[in-house]
Amino acid sequence: MIRTFVMLVLAAFLTGCVGKPSIEDAKLSQGKLDLEAFFDGRVVAFGQFQDRFGTVRRRFEVEINGTWDGKTLTLVEDFLYEDQSTEQRVWTLRKTGPDSWRGTAPGVIGEAFGEESGDTFNWRYLIDLPVPDGTVRLRFDDWMWKLSDTRVLNRAYVKKYGVDIGEVIITFEKQ
Repeated sequence: MIRTFVMLVLAAFLTGCVGKPSIEDAKLSQGKLDLEAFFDGRVVAFGQFQDRFGTVRRRFEVEINGTWDGKTLTLVEDFLYEDQSTEQRVWTLRKTGPDSWRGTAPGVIGEAFGEESGDTFNWRYLIDLPVPDGTVRLRFDDWMWKLSDTRVLNRAYVKKYGVDIGEVIITFEKQ
């Protein structure tokens, strides 16, 4: 029994040591991810949530309609999940500096904070997300990389109570 407990603690520790991106990481392109330009207009996205063991738990598609007024980027996100359930989230993002952002959306606790650097964007927030049997409070460490003028890759590391519980992987395609 003690051996099993020690092995579980060791496994939890090792999965928490997995490397994560840094805003200072070397850029793989000369391109710049310009959020306001990329998300102004219609964008579609395809993604999935995988638990900490790599098991796919949920898939979704998102249609995003964005508007940029020179100071505020509003993103209306309409989710369609594999079980045919739907959800809408409306983000209001304010550019607070040449490479910094703050944002809110229903369910977000306080504000989300973001930083752009070359082809990379990092977005961090705490959110109460609806799930099939209620809501769950999760912390997101969200990373986006510009792959081309029409495609952005997103990988979000998700924690609950400070413990990694999984990842969300999304591909955004500008229409």
